[in-house]
Amino acid sequence: EIIEEMIGMAREIRGESDRKKKLGLVTDYEIAFYDALTDNASAKQVLSHEILRELTCVLVDKVKENVSIDWTIRESARAKLRVMIKRTLNKFGYPPDMQKLATDLILKQSELFADKLLK
Repeated sequence: EIIEEMIGMAREIRGESDRKKKLGLVTDYEIAFYDALTDNASAKQVLSHEILRELTCVLVDKVKENVSIDWTIRESARAKLRVMIKRTLNKFGYPPDMQKLATDLILKQSELFADKLLK
């Protein structure tokens, strides 16, 4: 039973790796941000995969550039990051009806990867 569970986990990990390659993404941050952006059905309808992929990569880079050691605690730092994310979403034509949800999801993903993003 344990071996079957391990085999299932290995297949799942391999599947994620294949999915990253298929989407043209490199890092776990990118796949997490991409999933956050595509959680919105209207975004998938309005924006092509290429635009969503480019938006993902730009957001990962901008978040990396703008995070500080205490950004998860300081509300002013979080607000600055939130504004940067919203502006980037607007620039790429992300549907306005779901920008708040996408922004919140991107911030949540950023918190999960906070220690790695500071490197």
